[in-house]
Amino acid sequence: MTDFTIHTLETAPLGSRDVLGKVSERLGFTPNLYAVMAEAPSLLKGYLALSEIFDGTSLTPSERQVVLLAASHVNGCSYCLAAHGTIARMQKVPEAVVAGASAGTAIPDPKLEALRALTEALVSTRGGPSNAALDAFFRAGYSRSQLLEVILGVGLKTLSNYTNHLAHTPVDAAFQAARAGV
Repeated sequence: MTDFTIHTLETAPLGSRDVLGKVSERLGFTPNLYAVMAEAPSLLKGYLALSEIFDGTSLTPSERQVVLLAASHVNGCSYCLAAHGTIARMQKVPEAVVAGASAGTAIPDPKLEALRALTEALVSTRGGPSNAALDAFFRAGYSRSQLLEVILGVGLKTLSNYTNHLAHTPVDAAFQAARAGV
């Protein structure tokens, strides 16, 4: 087993210190995921940049959280389920949507359900969903461009889910309440 350090500003490699400082200022704390990623400044910077890019897609905040939660569910990442459950609730994503995407169960909203199912299919088939899953996604009103944006979100979660699996990242106190509800 490999032990990973949950870095602080004082212990982080020089290339990560400014980034961790900015995150801490913006959020009021440094999430353990970022503190672990700080070991590799390029991973931390890349993850945060990709996250910002994903936030700029045509997907709504609710749709983005469905993608992130559904990918984390399939990948079995309890840290990301707790973190994104918290974020989704802060963004006023309906509880039934958060619960369905987190647990891999149907979401009452048909469009968001098609997105959840497609995301899970993408992750579980390593990018080869069935034609039926793709057809349901497009029938729900999504475009080819949005399909590629979902892949961006899956890539983002792959970085964090795999990091958390390897590091056994402890869930931050700020996300503990969501963990109980996931």
